[in-house]
Amino acid sequence: MEIIGYTLSIFIGITLGLIGAGGSILTVPVLVYLFHIHPTLATSYSLFIVGSTSFIGSFIKTKEKCVNFRATLYFGISSVIVVLLVRKVLLVHIPEVILEINHYQLTKSTLTMISFATLMLGSSWSMIKNKKIQSSPQHPVKQHIIKMIAWGIGIGLVTGFLGAGGGFLIIPALVILLHMPIRIAIGTSLSIITINSLIGFLGDIDHITIDWNFLFKLLTITTLGVGIGNQLQKKIQTDHLKPIFGWFIFIVGIYILIKELF
Repeated sequence: MEIIGYTLSIFIGITLGLIGAGGSILTVPVLVYLFHIHPTLATSYSLFIVGSTSFIGSFIKTKEKCVNFRATLYFGISSVIVVLLVRKVLLVHIPEVILEINHYQLTKSTLTMISFATLMLGSSWSMIKNKKIQSSPQHPVKQHIIKMIAWGIGIGLVTGFLGAGGGFLIIPALVILLHMPIRIAIGTSLSIITINSLIGFLGDIDHITIDWNFLFKLLTITTLGVGIGNQLQKKIQTDHLKPIFGWFIFIVGIYILIKELF
């Protein structure tokens, strides 16, 4: 199981480097089902792995001048505040047993994984549809500050509760609102994911026990994947890969729902 887990970790990095989204949504299931880590702790580990991996990716994109820092700032401020509120205030006060009916218990762990599976199904649908947006002149960032802040709040909720980077929400926002070219949207997405995930993880450090050896081992593998994904992006049409990856995410999401509910 661990060998499969490490193999999929490379895939997580490749996906982040290739399409700037999607890889992080696999991190929690890999940690929970293949490395047998408690779901709540897995969301914290996911924040570290996804944030650190995205940092490497965003650094590469910055050197290629594919990051819009103004958009990163507006998205990042609103989303990171929400991430910290969720991790430090809301998540720690959710009881381990949320609901009990007869012999059935809805636990915090089960709710986390069901929510994650639902998120995966929504994300997979957006990838399977793969609606291509026609390129047009970029809109000034200042025209859409309120919309970006609102979208950032939604991204913060996803990242805070589930430990997912939210790239599948960020990239459409950047492309639809600002008409960014996809390469700049990917780089900007990675920079936003970096800020949200790493600050969210820092908010968890005081109340979790961390296996740093395991985390850095996993990070090394995912970082290798980001480098591979970034090189592949220059040679492959990512639009052709999204539906395939979407179906994979869909199948994993269905598996998680069945496993947790039945």
